[in-house]
Amino acid sequence: MNLITIFEQFPTQQVCINHLEAVRWGDEPECPFCQSNDVARKAENKRVGRWNCHACKSSFNVLSGTIFEKTRVPLQKWFLAIGLVLNAKKSLSSCQLSRDLSITQPTAWYMIHRIRAAMAQGDADTLLNGIIEADESYIGGRPRRSNVKDDHTPNKPGRGTKKTAVIGAVERGGRVIAEVAKDLTGRGIAKFLKGAVDPDGSVLITDEYKGYNAAESFLPHAVVNHQERYVDMDGWLHTNTIESFWALIKRAWYGSHHHYSKRYMPLYVAETSWKYNERKNPNAFSTFLRGVFS
Repeated sequence: MNLITIFEQFPTQQVCINHLEAVRWGDEPECPFCQSNDVARKAENKRVGRWNCHACKSSFNVLSGTIFEKTRVPLQKWFLAIGLVLNAKKSLSSCQLSRDLSITQPTAWYMIHRIRAAMAQGDADTLLNGIIEADESYIGGRPRRSNVKDDHTPNKPGRGTKKTAVIGAVERGGRVIAEVAKDLTGRGIAKFLKGAVDPDGSVLITDEYKGYNAAESFLPHAVVNHQERYVDMDGWLHTNTIESFWALIKRAWYGSHHHYSKRYMPLYVAETSWKYNERKNPNAFSTFLRGVFS
C-alpha cells in the first residue's frame, strides 16, 4: 500500500482505531487479559477506544499487548511508518524515517525496531519444503588490512572472519528462514535445519562446507563445489537463490544502516526475511497488521 492510499484511508486517530478493532476483534471485542467477551466500551472523551472488562475489571484498548501499546505517536504516523518500511527494499534508517514523518530520531528508532520485532514473530513455524538452498553469510564492514605492524595480510572476508555470521535456508521459489548463527559446527547447522526444513520430500543444496554434511542423516544432500563451478550442467544444482537473499541484507547494511550491533542484528535479519517472504503479496500492509495481533 502506497503512502497516499494510507493517508487517505486513515485520516484520523479514530479511523485508525476503528480499523485496528475490526482487524483484531471483528464484531466480538475480547479482553486481552482474560479473553472474556463480557466487555463494554468506556465512555471517555479524551481517551478514544477504551474498553472495560466486566470479568477481570480491567481497562484496555485495541493497542494493548501490541507494538502500538502506550504510544504517544498518532496511529496515522505509525501506519505511514509501516508503509515506508514495507516499501523500502533496501531497508530504512531511523534518520530517514524521522525526516519523512517529522519526528525525532530516537522516536523513529523506537518505532522502526518495534515494527521489526513484529516481523520477527512471523510464520517461522511453517517449515520449508522442496528444493532447499542453505548457506551462511557474514555481515559487517569491508575487509581491511591488519593493524599489526608490517603485516599486510588482509582480514578474511568469509569463514574465519570476525564479522557476525548469519545462517539461512530458502525454499526455491518460496520462503526463507534466517537467523544469527549461534553455532556453525555440524551439530549447530543440523539443529537449525531440523527447525527450518520439512525432510519429507525435500532435498538440500549447499556449497562444499563440511558442516552441512551433518544434515545427511535426515535430508538428501547435494553439493555444488564453488571452486569448480557455481551452477551444474543441468542448471538446477546451485545456491544462487540464497546468495541473492544475502545480497539484500548486505545492500541494506551498506546502503542504509552502515553499522548495527550484534544485539539488534536479529531484527534487521527478520525485516529482510519478512519482506522477502511477502514479496509477491499485494496486501502486505494488511498482512502485517494481522500479524501484529497474532
